This record gives sequence, structure tokens and C-alpha cells, in this order.
Amino acid sequence: MPAVSAVLVPYTSYLRVYEPLAAFPEPERSHWADYARRGGTPTAQDEQRRSLADLLPTPPVPVPVHESGDAFITEVDDVLCVCPWRTRLRGWLALEELPELLPAPLLEAVLPAVVRDQAAADYERWRERNPDARPWIRTAAWQVPVRWFTLFSDDEREYEVGGAQVGEEEAGSPKAPVLRYRTPMVQARRRLARALKALRDAMDEGPLIEGLVDVGRWLEEFHPRSLVELDYGGLVHALSAEWLEEDHSAADVASGIAALRAGDGEGAGEAYGRLSERWRTVRDLQFAN
Repeated sequence: MPAVSAVLVPYTSYLRVYEPLAAFPEPERSHWADYARRGGTPTAQDEQRRSLADLLPTPPVPVPVHESGDAFITEVDDVLCVCPWRTRLRGWLALEELPELLPAPLLEAVLPAVVRDQAAADYERWRERNPDARPWIRTAAWQVPVRWFTLFSDDEREYEVGGAQVGEEEAGSPKAPVLRYRTPMVQARRRLARALKALRDAMDEGPLIEGLVDVGRWLEEFHPRSLVELDYGGLVHALSAEWLEEDHSAADVASGIAALRAGDGEGAGEAYGRLSERWRTVRDLQFAN
């Protein structure tokens, strides 16, 4: 594997919003309708492979030159819902976070300062022309942020064990495990509002409250009949089947929030302790050889 892709293999989780087709203005609405009718739409793995391919040239291409015309597609109650990739915007946003993820010498080796500076200048010009743009997808490397779990309940958890697909055992292309949550937008907003109130009643302002406010503002940008999805994405390749099977982080977060509302500080602490210990083992993998 080339050195650059080895460094940037995306052990990444995703928070996605799928909006109903009616939420898109023309001509974009017709584009997505035609796109869905063609079938064979790409998967999350396809998106990751394409993003890694852009890092192989010299110098690397950290942000695509042209916007992607691809999206994730699903149906909710027979209504077509679309989650555009918007790879250019997400690329610029990811670049802003890289200094927090990589040591300076490694960052310079992977993406030299001249490349990052040019991308930042391009982003500034693009934002002037697109001041209201926002991504349909948020990402997090080597974790699922606690604030994301507040949007979901444990009964919305979907876990599919990986393994060989039918007819592909000899081809060596096993199916990857999948761990995700999906919920209607109205439920996500309601749960977030309740969690925010419970936290504000129990503690001073801090990173968790600030994070919830940020996610809430982002969700308000979308159609109320949207679908919200938390996908463990590439993290499933770094975690054991046993870990994935036993992980019920949304239930721990809900338990902690319920304890706070009831004034049970000890119960809230126990739930947070379980959550912290579980995800500490994941973060430790980031620095393992």
C-alpha cells in the first residue's frame, strides 16, 4: 500500500442526513431523481476508495477539483431520500481538522504546507460564492462523538455481522460488518433538545453542551421529514466482532441522560464510565503500531 494511503486509511464514522427529494430545488431535484432511477449507486466503500485515489498523485489532491455528482440513496415510507456526497466541501472541512489529528512532521510529509495553503485559499473564494452551503455528512476519525449518540435509541441499532458473501468465498471479498443507527429527523431533534436541557440543568456550559448545540444547529438546516443516520463506517475494520456485538453506546448515553433528569448523579457517572472505557480502547488503536 502506498505510504500516503497507509497514513490516511479512513477509520472514520459518519453522521448523515438523507433529505426527501422534494427538499431539493431544480435542477438538482431532477438530477437526483434520474440518478436514483439508474440504479447501482455507489457505496460508502466506493466513496472511500475514490478519496484515497486522489491522494496518490504528486503533489496529492486533498480536495477534488470538481464537485461529486454522487449521493447515497434510500427510501423512507416509499419516499426517495438523498444524501449528497459534497466531497469538495467535506474535503475542505477535513483539511481544517488535520492539524489536530496528525503530528506536524507527518502532516507536512502527507500534505505539504503549499498544498494546504492553496486549498485554504480556494475554500475562502468558494465560501464567498456559496455562503449558505453545508454538508449532508459529518465525519469523525477513530471515534463516534458522544453527542451523536444522543440522537438515537438502542432499538434503532442495526448490526450485521461480516463474512463471505454468497458466491464470493473464492474471490476473497468478504462482506464488511455494518453497525449503524437510523431515526426520523423529528425524533433526532426531540432527543437532542431533551439531552441539552438535562445537561444544562445539571452542569455548567462545556464541550459536550457546545457540541450538542452545534449538532442541533446543523440539523435545523434540513427538511423535517429527513432521515438521520449514524454509521460506524471504517471503524468496523479496526474493531473485533465481539466489540461490535457488545457495543450499545446509544443505550449508555440515554441511560446517563435519564439519570441526570432524575437527579441521579451516581447513575449518570456509571453510564459515562462505561462509555468512556469502551471508547478509550478504540482511541488507543490510533496510536498502536
